[in-house]
Parts: sequence; C-alpha cells; structure tokens
Amino acid sequence: MDKKKVLFVCVHNSARSQMAEAFLNILGGDRFEAESAGLEPGILNPLAIEVMKEAGIDISKNKTKGVFELFKKGKLFHYVITVCNRANAEKCPVFPGVTKKVDWTFEDPSSFTGDYEERLAKTREVRDKIKMKIEEWFQESK
Repeated sequence: MDKKKVLFVCVHNSARSQMAEAFLNILGGDRFEAESAGLEPGILNPLAIEVMKEAGIDISKNKTKGVFELFKKGKLFHYVITVCNRANAEKCPVFPGVTKKVDWTFEDPSSFTGDYEERLAKTREVRDKIKMKIEEWFQESK
C-alpha cells in the first residue's frame, strides 16, 4: 500500500508543523509520510525541541523549510494541513493534485509571553493538543 503524503504548514515551520510532522510519522508511519513547511521559514523553536524531547522525540536536527520551495519543486500531497490561524492558512498555495486541504488552529509558541517555565508549559499544552488531534485524525482516516 502506498503511503498517503501529508504536508503540515504553519507560519515559520518552527514549532507546530514540526511537532505535527513528527507525531504523524511516529503514530502513522505505516500509512502516512509527513513533511512540514512554513510560509516564512524561521529557526526551530527551542521550546518545541524541549517539549518534544520530553515526549521522547528528537526534532533538534530538523531544518525549517519553505512551503513555496516545495510548491515550486512540484511536490504532491494527498493532504495539506495548516496548523496556524485561518488568516495565515489562506496564504498557503494550492498544491496540484491535493486531495484535501484541512485547517487546524493551534496557538503559536513564538507568541507566548512570560518566563521560560511559563512559555514551556504553554508549549507543552500545544504539543499535547497537536498529538491528540493527530491521534483523532489518524483514527478517522482508517
């Protein structure tokens, strides 16, 4: 069986999309092949690296990628799932051959305020919400 290709998109490809990619590749790697990209690729968020490490997943060596680079390369995906707010999701290009575009909204860890521990706790919440959403979606798409 061919794996379904999934692209997770957020603004900077620094936290939410990286976490979603990692979770889907681990939880559904037998059925799905996930990638992630950003509208304006930035640098990997250290808080995302930390909370994923707590979950037993190392994303520290991941690189951020641009969604338009993938688009220009002619990459094809069965699903494009945006994990940013709706206004940013609308900026995502329409990939040829996409079977389905899905919008999931999660808070952006780069916008969190407070001390390190407070921002870390909020990023954990986002991680857990993303994992739960991936698990639900994975079950629904059987």
